[in-house]
Amino acid sequence: MKTITSRDNAQYKELVKLAGSQSARRKAGRTLLDGVHLCQSFLQLRGMPEQCVVSESALHNPEVMEIVGQLEAQRAHVLALPDALYNGISQVEHGVGVMFSIATPEREVTAPVSVSAVLLDGVQDPGNVGSILRSAAAAGVTQVYCSAGTAFCWSPKVLRAAMGAHFVLDIFENVDLAELVRNAKVQTLATSGYATQRLYDVDLRAPTAWLFGHEGQGVADDLLSMATHQVVIPHLGQVESLNVAACAAVCFFEQVRQNLT
Repeated sequence: MKTITSRDNAQYKELVKLAGSQSARRKAGRTLLDGVHLCQSFLQLRGMPEQCVVSESALHNPEVMEIVGQLEAQRAHVLALPDALYNGISQVEHGVGVMFSIATPEREVTAPVSVSAVLLDGVQDPGNVGSILRSAAAAGVTQVYCSAGTAFCWSPKVLRAAMGAHFVLDIFENVDLAELVRNAKVQTLATSGYATQRLYDVDLRAPTAWLFGHEGQGVADDLLSMATHQVVIPHLGQVESLNVAACAAVCFFEQVRQNLT
């Protein structure tokens, strides 16, 4: 275990950049997983991180020490920081004091969609994106395709909202969704508040590519016109529409329900 005590240390400065700048994360191809749950999930599902960073006070936490013990047994890189320095890079208020630095997966689309998947067209709120990933993983969906206008899936806010879902999903970013929909080998369903077909009237027992759009504007018109079905989720209350993350969860678990009955 290595200890850093100076804010002027080059390694610490790099961590500060990763914590605070999306452009720095994209340029470096790395991101930070902050918190015990994310770190444990990564160890279980993906293996060793590039680096583990712990606060000095966290070295008294049994869960953190178990993580550190696993890493040191594999000769992984563990970095200890005074609490003040650790708090300078952590975005989790009252966190436990452990994070991983990991390489950001980069995947290219090499085949048409042939299984149930999620297509995100300009979903900009990181909390919404993370919630959609979490619901998708819980429903057994394995692939996520994001347009260039969608929030960066490996940002700290999306990671925290998804609660480890990233590590069981294949995530593709900066995707041409029009080409993807055009070549899809499965039915594509786009949600729209103006659709006349109800979600519950569509046969969802077959693999389905779910298309969700921007929080305010919805799915782009060209993508809507290409979808196999445009569907609406009926609701009784005096509200215009559901939040996109809530809408996605309803869709995924309607598909689960149909496949279980």
